[in-house]
Amino acid sequence: MQVSIACTEQNLRSRSSEDRLCGPRPGPGGGNGGPVGGGHGNPPGGGGLGSKSRTAVVPRPPAPAGALRESTGRGTGMKYRNLGKSGLRVSCLGLGTWVTFGSQISDETAEDLLTVAYEHGVNLFDTAEVYAAGKRSSYVITTKIFWGGQAETERGLSRKHIIEGLQGSLDRLQLEYVDIVFANRSDPSSPMEEIVRAMTYVINQGLALYWGTSRWSAAEIMEAYSMARQFNLIPPVCEQAENHFFQREKVEMQLPELYHKIGVGSVTWSPLACSLITSKYDGQVPDACKATVKGYQWLKEKVQSEDGKKQQARVTDLLPIAHQLGCTVAQLAIAWCLRSEGVSSVLLGVSSAEQLMEHLGSLQVLGQLTPQTVMEIDALLGNKSHSKK
Repeated sequence: MQVSIACTEQNLRSRSSEDRLCGPRPGPGGGNGGPVGGGHGNPPGGGGLGSKSRTAVVPRPPAPAGALRESTGRGTGMKYRNLGKSGLRVSCLGLGTWVTFGSQISDETAEDLLTVAYEHGVNLFDTAEVYAAGKRSSYVITTKIFWGGQAETERGLSRKHIIEGLQGSLDRLQLEYVDIVFANRSDPSSPMEEIVRAMTYVINQGLALYWGTSRWSAAEIMEAYSMARQFNLIPPVCEQAENHFFQREKVEMQLPELYHKIGVGSVTWSPLACSLITSKYDGQVPDACKATVKGYQWLKEKVQSEDGKKQQARVTDLLPIAHQLGCTVAQLAIAWCLRSEGVSSVLLGVSSAEQLMEHLGSLQVLGQLTPQTVMEIDALLGNKSHSKK
């Protein structure tokens, strides 16, 4: 599917901007839209004031230790957090386009979803170089680099593929730059120094503003950070990780430590375990669902496996808690993901406006997740992560 960005961008421009969190972002290299990150850009104090400026600087009070600074958008109720300890503000709920866009829904439906999400405060839209064509419908657009083509030089994290793959993604997105480029899994064939230098290069060239990792281990992320500090390069600002009721150890036990030590935040995906945490499946696979999409035979097998059936039974056990809170199990699952320490945003995968509105309702559920409720959920799941110390 090749969808023009201009149509959605024009729709959004014609709508009121009263509830937007911030104004339009300048292009890379201009004003505050230029490359950001350690080891590049203007030196501290340089800014745009000029060397002769003597304006007094009033220090801001420090943020609470270990807390993500959170604010609520006017009119939308959307909550915003910093991406890790960077200055980039992202909505707590983002929109992922990796399965439904281009395979399950029409171009018109995709445009409607992006517009509805934007109007309700979503400002994070996740794409990838081999996903369906994305649209520039808000401030924070991401893309991923790893898989690109069939040739040896068209995949992985070599300097060649990072630069050419990102440029190809920008061409398909019809953009001059993305806000975040993710290394979509680690690459043992490429030296870490080469990866970090290439990411620093694309940022300094104005093709991206930040870079992050996806499906990397904590040790690999720390290695990239150390490499950046050693050679005065730009370190990653966040990790994309799978997180849901049945996949929780990395986000709960490993990433919080990285957040506190080096400021790497978390953007999580698959909060519903590819729709397993819904009432859609009951040991059966409906005709119109994600498990029937080409390339997702593994999900169909998962749903019908013994392990999948046990997980669906756990979801059924959570229904009384959801009913008590006045929400659906899906809303409960998304809110549960948002409560994790260091999580900046949770990416949603939806195929209709009704489904999107249901998932956005999880923000109201988040405030009801008391420690007691979380303990009840942990008891029913029986898989709470514990420190090995």
